[in-house]
Amino acid sequence: MAVHHIPTTLGRLHIRTEGDGPAMLMWPSLLMDGELWSAQIEHFRDRFQVIAVDPPGHGESEPLTKPFTFDECATAICEVLDHFNIDRAHVLGNSWGGMIGGTFAATYPDRIGVAVLMNATASPAPRGQKLEYGALIRIAKLLGGFRKPLMPSVLKAFLGPTSMKSRPDVVRQVRETAARNDIGSAAWAVRSVVPNRPDQRELFAAIRTPVLVVAGEEDATFRLPETRAMADAIPGADFVVIEGAAHLAALEAPAEVNALVDEFLDRHPSS
Repeated sequence: MAVHHIPTTLGRLHIRTEGDGPAMLMWPSLLMDGELWSAQIEHFRDRFQVIAVDPPGHGESEPLTKPFTFDECATAICEVLDHFNIDRAHVLGNSWGGMIGGTFAATYPDRIGVAVLMNATASPAPRGQKLEYGALIRIAKLLGGFRKPLMPSVLKAFLGPTSMKSRPDVVRQVRETAARNDIGSAAWAVRSVVPNRPDQRELFAAIRTPVLVVAGEEDATFRLPETRAMADAIPGADFVVIEGAAHLAALEAPAEVNALVDEFLDRHPSS
């Protein structure tokens, strides 16, 4: 594994790379870092150059000091690819990463192979979600971070009953990763990704790359109709629901996600 700190529009991003071959870039959810993709990195590194991103203000990337736009996130992906002299990359994204993967596919069509967009949306945040996440951040600021009293809310947003009952390692990873977040950075990211996120359905209609949209059956943050609406906005997109997974499908159901990505890549070998 090689570690890089790459300057971008959104500060220095902490990047881990493994393997050789066609590039595959992975961007996780809010409050998570590149470790979300550990099972995918292990699975794909023998055939791909895997690029796992700690997104802006998360993990070991530079802290955020202001809000950002989705266009800036897509530009940051280009800057990461430019750093490695990569013309095109497949993009795997979860939640925030799924939204940005769609932005990138629509905005930079010549730089993407296939896109796998998981647990994501193309719609603006409804009022209830804005209020919920706003309250979460206000309390986290008062507590100085995502401390124990807030963990039930974080886990409810990210994990469903199947993971809570039968995947203790997943629950532990989500707890530990969320707790490590710098609350100042997390607040800017949440503001940018939740209340300020744009309606991207019209933009996504311009996507021409092959797209696989994956939904978690138990996802309480983006329920099936919302994720299906994103797929419907993308011409020719495939839509798959993973049973027993919630908002972090790559972490909760890694074998199934890996198989889905393998099959999708096999069907689109020239992308």
